[in-house]
Amino acid sequence: MSTATTSTPSSVQDWAEAFRTANDADPEIQAHGKYFTCSYLLDMTEHRFVVRMVSGAMVGLAIDPGPLDEPYEFIIRAGAETWRGFGTEMPAPMYHGIWAATFRRDMTLEGDVLVLMQNLRCLTRQIELLRAVGVPV
Repeated sequence: MSTATTSTPSSVQDWAEAFRTANDADPEIQAHGKYFTCSYLLDMTEHRFVVRMVSGAMVGLAIDPGPLDEPYEFIIRAGAETWRGFGTEMPAPMYHGIWAATFRRDMTLEGDVLVLMQNLRCLTRQIELLRAVGVPV
């Protein structure tokens, strides 16, 4: 599956809709996502998003929720520069995956890492989709 780079949509709301559409149309997530059911927080410093997945479908995407507004099992946290590195068509070394970024960049994985690991294949694909939809930071 190839992905083309597009510019980040003009607003955070537009980005959220583009990310949801890319996820729900992605054949890889749909093929592997039967059990991709969890909620997680993407912390991009400038914005935070709680992504709620049910059977591979993105059923919720909360933008900048308060600390008690949306429940989630784990957090993927990094600075804006790291997320921008993920959002390029051909990521530089150490921006190509969450494990590389946790070893050599400022990315941290927090919370129930077991749930993250149980959903790792689909979650990895979602992060790869940032190459197509960009990042909102």
